Parts: sequence; structure tokens; C-alpha cells
Amino acid sequence: MAEYYIRGLTEGFVVAADVIAWADLVVVDAAKTEDWMLDISTANADDRMGVLHHLHAVQGTVDEAALAELLAGKK
Repeated sequence: MAEYYIRGLTEGFVVAADVIAWADLVVVDAAKTEDWMLDISTANADDRMGVLHHLHAVQGTVDEAALAELLAGKK
């Protein structure tokens, strides 16, 4: 989801508040809280670039097929 939100913030079809709400859910569901989760969760919804910066700290692999499906129709 991080890559989706990166693209969304960059291309303008997602607002920072949506990313913050997602991070809040991730914090609740996570077995172990990571720094990036808290950084995004506590970010200012008016700081799009700050939220985008924190998204780049998310580790993992991108499921290109799932990402393409999420992005379909957004462009």
C-alpha cells in the first residue's frame, strides 16, 4: 500500500489525511510498531511532502499486479 500512497500523493489522487488514516490502522493491527508507522500516524495532514517522505521508509516488496489493479482508473 505504501507504493500506492506514494503514487497517489505524487499524482494528486490521494490526500495526506488518507495516508495518515491508513497508518493509524496499520499501527493498530501491527504485532510490532515500526518508526515509519508512528511518523506517518502523527504527521500533520497539511504536510503532504512530509508524509510522502515518511512513506519512503516503508520496507517491503511491491506486488506489481496488485499495485496495477489499485491504480487502474486513477490516471
